[in-house]
Amino acid sequence: MITLKSEREIQKMAEAGKIIAGMHIMLRDLIKPGLDSWEIEKQSRKYIEDHGGIPSQIGFEGFEFATTVSINNEVAHGFPRKGLILQNGDLVKVDTVVEKDGGIADSAWTYAVGTLSDEHQKLYDVALESLYRGIDAAVVGNRLGDIGFAIQDYAERQNGFGDVRDYIGHGIGPTMHEEPNVLHYGVSGHGLRLKSGMTITIEPMINTGTWEVKTDYAGDGWTVTTADGGWSAQFEHTIVITENGPKILTSQGLKRDAKYLLDQE
Repeated sequence: MITLKSEREIQKMAEAGKIIAGMHIMLRDLIKPGLDSWEIEKQSRKYIEDHGGIPSQIGFEGFEFATTVSINNEVAHGFPRKGLILQNGDLVKVDTVVEKDGGIADSAWTYAVGTLSDEHQKLYDVALESLYRGIDAAVVGNRLGDIGFAIQDYAERQNGFGDVRDYIGHGIGPTMHEEPNVLHYGVSGHGLRLKSGMTITIEPMINTGTWEVKTDYAGDGWTVTTADGGWSAQFEHTIVITENGPKILTSQGLKRDAKYLLDQE
């Protein structure tokens, strides 16, 4: 069932989103060559709990960690690992879900470790732009297919990258995963019509090669990798659809977010 959120519910989700945003800002300075990837989990969990949040991924379908940490060809759901040292040029994706006082939010971000190759810098840039192309399409009266089309058209048709089909965005609130499914590919003008008060995640996963992926690469039942060994980047925001356009509930205060801020309602 799809629920349209009240102003009070949206504000609670925004409070959870602020914790995630602050965590990601903290990680900007933490993630660098030589870092043990376990520190990402350790410091992220501490940040969430120190700010009154609950790391909702812990215990979800048996998952044990506050974050997923996926590196290079790992697309999503990677485990934080003790002793895995980050190298210059790595791409690290960090995803988390936070609950606070009944509000919930979800956001993933890709971090460049040191200096990226030209190919991987382009991947990073295209994946980030794909997120905002999807957000731009999330307006009242549009359909879910308009979001998917905007992302796929930019990532695949205009830039030649692979747009992952197997893992998608979703409704959020009151729990982590709600209806509707939010595909990052599709046909404009098709699918569920978007309404004010809907809260969803948009989280495209973009690969240097094929869009196809493999699950359980590491034998842990979770880690997803590209099928061809190419690298992957992902960016995700939780948003609310309003009569005044989409509003980001997990904004890190980036210049790009200025027109999507909830306080501009």
